[in-house]
Amino acid sequence: MNTEKIYEEYGNFIFRYLLTLTKNEQIAEELTQETFYQALKSIDHFEYNGTAKFSTWLCQIAKNLWLQELNHVKNRNKLTESLIEKNPFSYDLEEKFLENEEKIDFFKKAHQLNERQREILYLRLLGNLSFKEIGSVFGETENWARVTFYRVKQQMWKGDKNNGS
Repeated sequence: MNTEKIYEEYGNFIFRYLLTLTKNEQIAEELTQETFYQALKSIDHFEYNGTAKFSTWLCQIAKNLWLQELNHVKNRNKLTESLIEKNPFSYDLEEKFLENEEKIDFFKKAHQLNERQREILYLRLLGNLSFKEIGSVFGETENWARVTFYRVKQQMWKGDKNNGS
């Protein structure tokens, strides 16, 4: 496979995808380069079987690299906070839990979704991807992404209506 042609064809798309996830041009550029490096390293593992698009495969690699980056940043921040914090035992867990109750509830509900539904939800809400971009990631249409996201929202919040919340 011609690596230059692959980068020309998909480089901008992957960069824009990562930019929507990272909100940082420098990180998006670094992750784009790493995406193509990883893709070329494992190109023999990509099998076109009529359902998987090459762009979808690249987006999956890019997403995995982004998640790894988030994990590294989170771990670095924890380490920095623990080094800076003067009294690590003054942290009130109960107070923090109450502050994050809505977030916890959201992620509990998201956890009940299947992996594909969860990914659509995260790409839309956390990644700020358009429905067209989400459809492209999954090899589907913009309308499919829009309808699927709507159904995921309905599924997540139907419990609230039953509980009177």
